Amino acid sequence: MNTARLPVLKNKETLALLAQAQGGDTAAREALICGNLRLVLSVIQKFAGRGESMDDLFQVGCVGLIKAIDAFDLTQGVQFSTYGVPMIAGELRRFLRDHSAVRVSRSMRDTAYRVMQAREKLTAATGREPTVDEIAREVGVKREEVVFAMDAICDPVSLYEPVYNDAGETVCVMDQIGDTRDTDEQWLEKLALGEAVGRLSDREKRILALRFGDGRTQMEVAKEIGISQAQVSRLEKTAVNQIKKDLLIQ
Repeated sequence: MNTARLPVLKNKETLALLAQAQGGDTAAREALICGNLRLVLSVIQKFAGRGESMDDLFQVGCVGLIKAIDAFDLTQGVQFSTYGVPMIAGELRRFLRDHSAVRVSRSMRDTAYRVMQAREKLTAATGREPTVDEIAREVGVKREEVVFAMDAICDPVSLYEPVYNDAGETVCVMDQIGDTRDTDEQWLEKLALGEAVGRLSDREKRILALRFGDGRTQMEVAKEIGISQAQVSRLEKTAVNQIKKDLLIQ
């Protein structure tokens, strides 16, 4: 689409056409739609890159524009774009929600739909982003239900989605959410330790299990196994040194 050829309406022209369109003038309604296609294009840019065709998003945005034209209240004294942008964005969010790869229950989608409506209403009324508690009171549900509903319709993000690129080096989402408690190095160390322990004798394994697994003293281990404390100390030291040797620990 050649956006340079799209008409641009002034606010007075828009209000005049709105009055005519709501009075049943189909030509005025058509002129309003054509005169606000740039508004649709500007909104759908925020929803690009979510796996949906831009042509489909444009058509959905136009549906939102038409709904805004039909529902706009001329007595409120606000610019049409102030009302139209949330309506177009809301229509796009509903489309993406209903076509999401992650299926959400109908009741949860309905709650999320009412939450988005309340959010848009409160934003327009207060001029700021409403809190979760304010949305919950407006919808008449618990705070937790608002959070769950909004989380349920969030678009899934690929682990390979790039979040930063500098001089050809790309940082993906996966790089930002790595599990520091179970890294590849730690997994390999656990595997090597298991193999080293596996090469010990049954008595050495039992001594290490009692000493370091159960936290027993050498005297307690000696009584349970039936050998002297000196023997326990010697076997423990031999087993630990063998493990260190296998793991190349100095």
